[in-house]
Amino acid sequence: MDKFINTKVAEVFKKYPKSISQKMMTLRQIVLDTAKETDGVKEIEETLKWGEPSYVTKNGSTVRIDWKRKKPNQYAIYFNCKTMLVETFKELYKNKFKFEGKRAILFNLDDKIPIDELKHCIALSLTYHNIKHLPMLGI
Repeated sequence: MDKFINTKVAEVFKKYPKSISQKMMTLRQIVLDTAKETDGVKEIEETLKWGEPSYVTKNGSTVRIDWKRKKPNQYAIYFNCKTMLVETFKELYKNKFKFEGKRAILFNLDDKIPIDELKHCIALSLTYHNIKHLPMLGI
């Protein structure tokens, strides 16, 4: 697992209940690994946006992850709802993921994450400004 550089982000992770903590750490690591593996992503900043762990690249759209107390058995990865990202993900992976409108991929605590497909979605977000003009984001 990559170490936290931003102490405020680390504090958010410390506040997650034990039942969700490892799930969130795994999701975080998937985002960070995807950034390292994606052409065109030179660096990623881990920060907080709206109090949620967020991942920002120079040519991408922000990726956020979080768990909400209102839905204790669910956690999510969020994308900018003003982009074509989630609509594209639905087209590609409608049988792999559960979605929330145009903004999120949802996971239940007992879900097995389809990692390759999730990494593809994350990579598209992290490079969004380079591909947004392409039909189906160049897929």
